[in-house]
Amino acid sequence: MKDAAQQAPTDSAISVAEIRARFPALKRSHGGRPAVAYFDGPGGTQVPHSVVEAITDYLYHHNANTHWEYPTSNETDALIENARQTLAEFLNAAPTEIAFGANMTTLTFHLSRAIGRRLGSGDEIIVTELDHHANVAPWQALAHERGAVVRTVKMLPEAGELDWNDFTKLLNGRTKLVAFGAASNALGTITDVRRAFEAAHQFGALCFVDAVHYAPHQVVDVRSLNCDFLACSAYKFYGPHIGVLYGKQDLLESLDFPKLLPAPDTAPECLETGTQNHEGIVGAAAAVDFYASLAPGNSRRERLQATFSALHTRGAVLTARLWQGLSDIQGVKLYGPPPASPRTPTVSFTIAGVSSTIVAQKLAARGIFLSHGDFYAATVIERLSLGVEGLVRAGCACYTTTEEVESLLQEVDEIASGV
Repeated sequence: MKDAAQQAPTDSAISVAEIRARFPALKRSHGGRPAVAYFDGPGGTQVPHSVVEAITDYLYHHNANTHWEYPTSNETDALIENARQTLAEFLNAAPTEIAFGANMTTLTFHLSRAIGRRLGSGDEIIVTELDHHANVAPWQALAHERGAVVRTVKMLPEAGELDWNDFTKLLNGRTKLVAFGAASNALGTITDVRRAFEAAHQFGALCFVDAVHYAPHQVVDVRSLNCDFLACSAYKFYGPHIGVLYGKQDLLESLDFPKLLPAPDTAPECLETGTQNHEGIVGAAAAVDFYASLAPGNSRRERLQATFSALHTRGAVLTARLWQGLSDIQGVKLYGPPPASPRTPTVSFTIAGVSSTIVAQKLAARGIFLSHGDFYAATVIERLSLGVEGLVRAGCACYTTTEEVESLLQEVDEIASGV
């Protein structure tokens, strides 16, 4: 009998076996092992056939620059507009609120510079200790350039969660921006950003969400989150390396983005500098359509909601097993919230007496690929007193199986035992 993580859920989402058949990377062998188990999704997922085919089709048959009167240019325009519509449905936004860029970090620096032109000395920005530094450094740079002040919400190391009392103390009439991550890429913690933004908006502050680690695991609804801006990265949800930025249209058009004089002032093109990565934009849309193909529904948005519901159920089973199995291994220490808490299927740990680098190397030799270090969430590692080696991080994706989790647990047990 199949276990709960392998069974098709009641919403008729397709099976894990059917999902895996769409990923050529899963056929790779390594170190004499017949297949590789990819637990590195939090750093970048594998890519299905359909995404690669969409990118290839664009480059082979439609490749051109935009806004010129010949067929491939017209086709490029249409494909970009289709991608905006697709990503808008992914985030529950309008197509005019979707911009593309090199990656989330670059987009955030670009947005921060535009916001900074509104700020002055003594204005305050709130960030958190729990965040990836792509949602910290751009605001610190802005503070340095404009004389603003960055306030940092503390995390509770034992729980891997934010200290809400500290946030309440920091929020005041001088607060102009609150920048929160919706999910921690280091610990898997899901933060109630809506709670933060409801409070921030009462003081007239703008609200920015880093959804890079959140978007692959939860249905994003920018209206429900009550945010002004949100950024994510397609390569974390089975797409190519490209960033996506949502911003309320009126806000985007009110900001003074650095750009060339001929560039438009209307959203979203007003913040897209230079010629874009057209094939990446097409690939990002194909990644969303990949999600939508995994479950039934009357619209793309409904199919996405059904898919995420099914994947959440599967991921919760895998996470619970991974957490319990690691807890049972002597010398292993887990970090972040337990499975019953709001979290993503990402589990981080250390093994006593074995550096995270060595753990990752030993696992790779056994055909299990995962990431290690600080994951650019350097303050989290510092608050956990872990030093430069940081954590070992195992992330479950849509193609992760129970057998792979059991293999990971067995190999970690052997490493912890000195085998």
